[in-house]
Amino acid sequence: MADVHTFKATAHLQDGVRVKTTSRNFELTIDEPKNLGGTDTGMNPVEALLASLGACQSIVARVYASKFGVNLNDFHVEVEGDIDLDGFFDRSTVRPGYSDIRYTFRIKTDSPKEKVDDFIQFLESKCPVGDTIANPVNLRLESVIIEN
Repeated sequence: MADVHTFKATAHLQDGVRVKTTSRNFELTIDEPKNLGGTDTGMNPVEALLASLGACQSIVARVYASKFGVNLNDFHVEVEGDIDLDGFFDRSTVRPGYSDIRYTFRIKTDSPKEKVDDFIQFLESKCPVGDTIANPVNLRLESVIIEN
């Protein structure tokens, strides 16, 4: 039997392009840097996506390291991605999203390289955010509610 869990979040546009996002009992301010029309009060959405990927990989690392006999003294992820802003600003037909995302794992461990290699391969296969970015997902507008 499937163990499907539905996660939920809301995004509420504030002044300018600042957005208050919420999920469960948590809030996160999303904004744009000043050079992209924001007030620089928080990460922008595409930075938050990169941070989510690194955070997800870190959590998967913590959950599964011991199962692979890998001792994590420290685990750090560096994530970067390339976006052609001409797509977002409708100056070109290039896609508005990331064309490339790269990440580096920095691991402090005394575990053998072979165990670490097996662990990393598994980690990459189990990260929900990485899977969502790398594979098509059914994304659809559920409804539009117009209020007066």
